Amino acid sequence: MSRPPLAREKVLDAFERILIEEGERAATMDATARAAGVSKGGLLYHFGTKEALETALLERLQTLVQADVDLMAAAPEGPIAYFLHTSVMANDPIDRAILATSRLAQGGNAAASDALRGIREQWAAVLEPHTRDTTALDLVMLVSDGLYFNNALSGGSIPGPVPRGDELNALVALVERAARD
Repeated sequence: MSRPPLAREKVLDAFERILIEEGERAATMDATARAAGVSKGGLLYHFGTKEALETALLERLQTLVQADVDLMAAAPEGPIAYFLHTSVMANDPIDRAILATSRLAQGGNAAASDALRGIREQWAAVLEPHTRDTTALDLVMLVSDGLYFNNALSGGSIPGPVPRGDELNALVALVERAARD
């Protein structure tokens, strides 16, 4: 698979950044062109409509999630440990794509909502064989959600606990025991 042109990725990066920092309403074609440092014509060359930008973002997300699912399935520490450790955001490409897609979903984009549901289903499919039942799978998923949510709020007015290092390792071990026993 060949890499998309650099200018196209630069535009998509700008769209993603605006969604995360300012929300769906601010992510207009004009704002995206300005943030990417391209002309409106340059933007339209790669993305003829805002819907095309949204579709490209969802495609980027799916590519990143597939790579994450593959890593999770092959993780030496096991899928549960991998999943929980990576639930603490690192501002990496998958985190940014998830946040941007969440902004689209919050704005009423049904395809973005479907994509987010699909991600959870993909992760759950890898985790399920490593949990004793659906309740244990729910536990793993909800702990992941809490880690992600609290990390997202860490700079805000309602910070929650975000364990790191030994604390995170102890939490992961506890969840693994509970999910398997």
